[in-house]
Amino acid sequence: MDSLIHSLRDVTIRSISVSEMNNNVYLLTSKSTGTQVLIDAADDLPAIQQLLEDAAADTAVTPKLARIATTHQHWDHVRALEELVAATGAATSAGADDADALPVPVDVRLGHGDVERFDDVELTAVHLRGHTPGSIAFVYQDPDGPAHIFSGDSLFPGGVGNTQNDSARFTSLLNDVQERLFDAYPDETLVHPGHGLPTTLGAERPHLEEWRARGW
Repeated sequence: MDSLIHSLRDVTIRSISVSEMNNNVYLLTSKSTGTQVLIDAADDLPAIQQLLEDAAADTAVTPKLARIATTHQHWDHVRALEELVAATGAATSAGADDADALPVPVDVRLGHGDVERFDDVELTAVHLRGHTPGSIAFVYQDPDGPAHIFSGDSLFPGGVGNTQNDSARFTSLLNDVQERLFDAYPDETLVHPGHGLPTTLGAERPHLEEWRARGW
């Protein structure tokens, strides 16, 4: 199955699903410079290395993994992180409030609104508090099209992430998702979750109040 899910003006986006948890691993590659950012080294180093090799077809220059970004601290999203760092030497980033729980030192601790630029790959960190204290969504704004949100386990088709029946955590997460994603980006914005299929903000927006009413 082809891992290429979007070929945009400046970058490609590839995705694979790994592990028994069906974790999504995302890779953005600059077409002009070969600079790459991988989001969530969840599991299965050989599969991730194959993903990196496949992305060499997306650029005319030799690709280089510049950053491994982690959406949140949960074990199923970081199982290949230590091995991938050792294999590639890439720098790491994660939300400041989750960084100490990761299995490797975190080079860049991200706060809400932080923007990182890797040639054509510019990612904005959106802090979504609730699934974990430091959960981060990464947003790539395509110059010629809708934004792409890599939401980790904070937003899925049909609801927000698991908050273990903690009403305060649920309210915090839904408030952040509503204010920092739904109120900030238009309906055509694409959402790439940490597990499962993609969606759009427009598809989910009509259901925000029913999510709040049901409490999960």
